[in-house]
Amino acid sequence: MTLTLHQVTVRIPLAPGRSVHAVTAADLVVRRGTVHGLIGESGSGKSMLAATITGLLPKRAHLTGAVALELDDRTLTTREIWRSRGHTVAWVPPSAMTYFTPVRRIGSQLAETIRYLGAAHDPVELLARVGLEVTVLQQYPHELSGGMAQRAAMAFALAGDPALIIADEPTSALDAERAAAILGLLGDFAAGGGHVLLVTHDLTALQESAICTDVSVMYASRIVESGSAETVLDNPGERYTKDLLAALPENGLSPLPFRTPELVNLPDDFRYGTP
Repeated sequence: MTLTLHQVTVRIPLAPGRSVHAVTAADLVVRRGTVHGLIGESGSGKSMLAATITGLLPKRAHLTGAVALELDDRTLTTREIWRSRGHTVAWVPPSAMTYFTPVRRIGSQLAETIRYLGAAHDPVELLARVGLEVTVLQQYPHELSGGMAQRAAMAFALAGDPALIIADEPTSALDAERAAAILGLLGDFAAGGGHVLLVTHDLTALQESAICTDVSVMYASRIVESGSAETVLDNPGERYTKDLLAALPENGLSPLPFRTPELVNLPDDFRYGTP
């Protein structure tokens, strides 16, 4: 069972003759039982790739290529994945607190999600799975800490028993301890037979947790390198990956020599280091 992206390209028109090259010719495979990391600078196209899988692209976006999710009994096409969102694919957003309805308690929102998905879960059970006390059901989003909000978002994602979780910067603005806890929850989901695509720029947490089996690297809307986490993070083959890792504090904090380009009307032959 795998999630497969084949030559996925996304263009978002802005005006006649101008478009955002959000994703370009992306190939990606996320295997069952694994966490696949997707790394790169801000503005490289990671979140747009995640939105392509979940069906959360802007309405005017134009998609070519194919997304397929192979299950035990059938293979879902791109549109089928989108139509069954919540059951086949679930999304964990960055800064989860801002995605909850601020004037409603967490419990009522979680119960509504369960009803909408036609799931058999109980809110108390879902909170227990992510390590939250039952008292959280009576709290409003602003009463949760950042770590609690991200755990709650995981509970919402698990409500429909998805085969795949897309976690988009789930550790942003969290300290090391809380980030490790969130990554642990994603690892548990994968260990139970799920698929996880972890979109992150927090390379330090990713390396320390050793959660990823595979890693892909995005630059300027393209996946420039993919492989086992050990190979990509310890012995990368692409210059961009090497420079990205060298920019980490523990690796010398070396600035990237080339800026991330704007993705508007990006030339088809654009590559890292292009003037």
